[in-house]
Amino acid sequence: MNVNGKRYRTIWLKESDPSIVQIINQQVLPFKFEILDLKTVEDIRRAIKDMYIRGAGLIGAAAAYGMYLAALEADESNFDQQLQASAEVLKKTRPTASNLARAVDIMLAKLLRSNADLLQKRENARLEAQVIADSDADSCRNIGLHGLEAIKAISSKRNGEAVNILTHCNAGWLAFVDYGSALSPVYAAFDAGIKVHVWVDETRPRNQGASLTAWELCGHGVPHDLVPDNAGGHMMQHGLVDMVITGADRVTRKGDSANKIGTYLKALAAKENNVPFYIALPSSTFDFKMRDGIKEIPIEERDAAEVRFMSGKTANGLIETVQICPDTTPARNWGFDVTPNRYITGLITERGICPASEQGISSLYPEEINEQ
Repeated sequence: MNVNGKRYRTIWLKESDPSIVQIINQQVLPFKFEILDLKTVEDIRRAIKDMYIRGAGLIGAAAAYGMYLAALEADESNFDQQLQASAEVLKKTRPTASNLARAVDIMLAKLLRSNADLLQKRENARLEAQVIADSDADSCRNIGLHGLEAIKAISSKRNGEAVNILTHCNAGWLAFVDYGSALSPVYAAFDAGIKVHVWVDETRPRNQGASLTAWELCGHGVPHDLVPDNAGGHMMQHGLVDMVITGADRVTRKGDSANKIGTYLKALAAKENNVPFYIALPSSTFDFKMRDGIKEIPIEERDAAEVRFMSGKTANGLIETVQICPDTTPARNWGFDVTPNRYITGLITERGICPASEQGISSLYPEEINEQ
């Protein structure tokens, strides 16, 4: 995506010093654009855990770069042990998204028990982390091309009116290395001259829709409106939504999908009102070993403070955090919910669109389904 006329990914190695990983600080968006330097595995761990970066694909790439930094930190005498320790640290940061653990495991498979010398091991780590990042960007670009066809099909029935697309949370450029998952088809349609309009859920409690998705759409020039999280059902009842596209953090071999808390409610409303409901994801988000998403997908519970406090810009331009409940009121904060496959119209992947079923997924990924 272009920011102030310059093309950016969400994560990259610093050109003047490739031992430093650079990221866009999502904590300060949409009010400030800031780039942070990450120099250690601990920096990567904190950036993922405290959501300076977030999104399934991006935290996968960040974990891969974290393993590269681990290789730079490790001694030759106990290289494998130090890498394994760093891997465990990174895996514990965000348990729901499958991309993170998958990236770490790929890095370990590439680096452990290698006969290369220390310098070559470190170079191998850098190259593999770059492959993972590039693969994420390429997959998301192809998701956009396949999702474009679904938008075209609806557009052809709209008699020149815009296709109204509801999304939840942020599954755009900021959630991946580039392009995004749920927003990639939107950008592809907009760039192709198809009229689109996006309903942006605010996405409490961290407001990723309001702060991140809206910021992206503004930058790309896509027409959109911010709406309360609870407005989706009402809008579908009144014909204001033509399709729903969300991202995912983990999808089982049978098509159950974990995504930001509240996605399940949107899927229920879409089913009731005959609105197509799509999940967009790269193959790195599949967990081909899992079958029952509700029983098996681990659901992260985050700090209650995210529910009890909100941050925003005041009338005088200051960024402030305020408490929104009584002093003694506790809160619970589940980060994700699971949408059963029966509520999902289709899965938009880098290989095409398929039904959210084991048979449908197998039609695109037979080598993965048959291997398990």
